[in-house]
Amino acid sequence: MNAFDYHRPATVGQASEMFVAGAERRYLAGGQSLLPAMKFGLSAPEGLVDLGRVPDLKGITRTAQTLRVGAMTSHASVAASADVLAAIPALARVADGIGDPAVRSRGTLGGSLGLNDPAACYPAAVLGLGATVHTNRRTIPADAFFKGLYETALDEGELITAVEFPVPEKAAWMKFKQPASRFSLVGVFVSRGPAGVRVAVTGAGACAFRVPQLEAALTKNWSAAACEGVKVSSDGLNTDLHASAAYRAHLITVLARRAVAAAG
Repeated sequence: MNAFDYHRPATVGQASEMFVAGAERRYLAGGQSLLPAMKFGLSAPEGLVDLGRVPDLKGITRTAQTLRVGAMTSHASVAASADVLAAIPALARVADGIGDPAVRSRGTLGGSLGLNDPAACYPAAVLGLGATVHTNRRTIPADAFFKGLYETALDEGELITAVEFPVPEKAAWMKFKQPASRFSLVGVFVSRGPAGVRVAVTGAGACAFRVPQLEAALTKNWSAAACEGVKVSSDGLNTDLHASAAYRAHLITVLARRAVAAAG
């Protein structure tokens, strides 16, 4: 691991100031992806800005219509939150299925979204619920946030501060996990609510994406049966040692059907 400067701000403003433009610095959230990458020489930042002691980035706030989760809120905290379990239990299920207990205790919502791993679970929930990503500079709708492989709409130095989820009428999450890593081989999040019917997929492409044909079918008829006649194209989907593109395309429909059945 290379030598680097270490900074520990107490406020969002201080964190922004410490992220010097042009310098090779990285925000450090839970560190579950960044620190291993540094150990293996895959990432070599000149400095880290540790967000662990910025209280404004943590916590969960619920209203009748929305659920707001701070970017530095851990997966374990989301999974155990009474507010999340009452408002969007499917979101708690997403958080509870990430990695193992050690990862869930350190990993954060903001860290997961900022990295945008193609098989991460949280992006499917954010996209599948039509959430809004809040940063230290602006708000970004979920549909505009995920751009490609490890690529997001965030500008250099821009910091995720919170994510605001609209409370749906119905929602569910189904994940076919890779048993060793516990990442999503394919994961599907479905919801019906203020943002309409949404079906979001992770693990199958370069980043999380929506499936318009499933959304159209479920808008007409919200039932598991409505998914059965929908064929998802394998064009552009991932093929690797774990599964082919065709297999992943098949899984999308299967998991969507199961998710709708679970949502009721």
